[in-house]
Amino acid sequence: MEDSRSDNSGTNTTHFGFQTVAEAEKARKVAEVFHSVAAKYDVMNDLMSAGLHRAWKAFTIARADVRPGMKVLDIAGGTGDLAKAFARRVGSSGQVWLTDINDSMLRVGRDRMVDAGLILPTAVCDAEKLPFPDGYFDRVSVAFGLRNMTHKEQALAEMRRVLKPGGKLLVLEFSRIAKPLAPAYDWYSFNILPWLGKKVAGDEESYRYLAESIRMHPDQETLAQMMREAGLSRVRYFNLTAGLVALHEGVNLG
Repeated sequence: MEDSRSDNSGTNTTHFGFQTVAEAEKARKVAEVFHSVAAKYDVMNDLMSAGLHRAWKAFTIARADVRPGMKVLDIAGGTGDLAKAFARRVGSSGQVWLTDINDSMLRVGRDRMVDAGLILPTAVCDAEKLPFPDGYFDRVSVAFGLRNMTHKEQALAEMRRVLKPGGKLLVLEFSRIAKPLAPAYDWYSFNILPWLGKKVAGDEESYRYLAESIRMHPDQETLAQMMREAGLSRVRYFNLTAGLVALHEGVNLG
């Protein structure tokens, strides 16, 4: 399921929330969103999810089963919640890379790592063109970042490429909530989230985009199939909070 398509002028287009934009423009627009929200990102996460994002991430960390000496890549790592937990598990013999395409988010994450007494390698990088060798990492994670990527298939293929044989990819992302809850969730997403964004972060439009981007993201089964097509095996997913969020995982069997 490719995000991009060609319009009548031959320009490749994709979606930015509910808008159709040129592919090159999407990257700039997503960057603007995260430059804008970086400073209030953690506060807004707690408010938007009533703190549930911490439980979702804790489940992801448990499923990752990171052990001492492992090499871990956290993509779109934002403010570093997963990277911090992984770093404590790999110990001095392991390695955790905190990466994000947005330097504002990465700076916030790096500062949080330092405050926690952790010095991790960090890099601004594009998940569709990862600057790491084949088969380098034992685990790759991406939490709430895949939906913002223009070519999800390419990003997933890159994640598989940098995994060692037997390594695991974990994708934590908003997904399709159970149908009985959808009307209430839609009302909350398009009324309360932008209002919170305006009042707390001074940015209504970025949070309207975030709500729209969730609706444009592949559902659970579609994403699972995309992971298989990227070369991952043993793909499975776990619905969290009635499918509001799903954790997908797959293994690179080499």
